[in-house]
Amino acid sequence: MSNDSEKYWYNLKTGAVEKGFESPSVDRAGPFDTPEEAAKAPDVLRERSRAWAEDDARNDA
Repeated sequence: MSNDSEKYWYNLKTGAVEKGFESPSVDRAGPFDTPEEAAKAPDVLRERSRAWAEDDARNDA
């Protein structure tokens, strides 16, 4: 198992990429393997949210 304290996180409050547990968990998205992946977190979260909403809509139909 990987050590998440050595991975990268996106700070939802500040928009900064952080390594390890610099911020409270409520403010972090991740973990990501690279800082570049963490920087793309807002796009990833938007896409996942869109996909979940579409899936929910299909299930409700």
